[in-house]
Amino acid sequence: LPQANALDAKVRKGEKSSVVVYYGQSRKDAGGDEHDRSDGDDHSEEAHIFRFQKSYRVFNACQIEGLPDSFFPDPEPVPEHPPSEPIPHMQAFFDAIDITTVFTGTEAYYLPPVDKVYMPSITRFQDPRNFYGVWAHELAHATKAPHRLNRDFGFSKFGNTSYAREEIVAELTSVFLGQTLGFTAHTLEMNAAYLHNWLRVLRSDKGAIFKHAADAQRACDYLIARSETGRAGGSVEAA
Repeated sequence: LPQANALDAKVRKGEKSSVVVYYGQSRKDAGGDEHDRSDGDDHSEEAHIFRFQKSYRVFNACQIEGLPDSFFPDPEPVPEHPPSEPIPHMQAFFDAIDITTVFTGTEAYYLPPVDKVYMPSITRFQDPRNFYGVWAHELAHATKAPHRLNRDFGFSKFGNTSYAREEIVAELTSVFLGQTLGFTAHTLEMNAAYLHNWLRVLRSDKGAIFKHAADAQRACDYLIARSETGRAGGSVEAA
């Protein structure tokens, strides 16, 4: 509201705000000084890291009257991609990640004993962006391996809380990667339906979504880093 008022704008009567949450971490040195971890500075062994969440109530620009035209840019046309055909920059990103992917069958999954991701061919997806969203989800599962991020929520079987926690991390990772690569806007409905299913399992833990969003950000950062330094030609097998 203060920002809108400063621009001589006002929120339309009856509009409701939405809550956004900022998740971060700071460090406190032995001397008591606090530093936001977003600055990337090194910290001493005597520093203590603590995490925090801040919530804000916000309004979308479309809920506010009197804003300058710059708040309403013309949407860029979304390029159409033929069904079943790779999108070059997305394909290059995933191919460079050094986690083996085998394209076979009709199901997508990560198999820990062999440390491989299994994916259906892109030809089985009507929209290639859905293909990349699913691939991101399965690669996110692969980041939980002990030699990667070593993420463990305890004994896991379909439908239990440990399983749900890992599924939420994987799907949020897909959302975050999609924001980087450009497919989230096209898979958001699918993401939301998937997350809703597992959030029902975690209603007793109100902070779960924030904790697992942080896990997902770590997985996303890991995959981006691996892509940037990936082996030439990637790690892809065809069955």
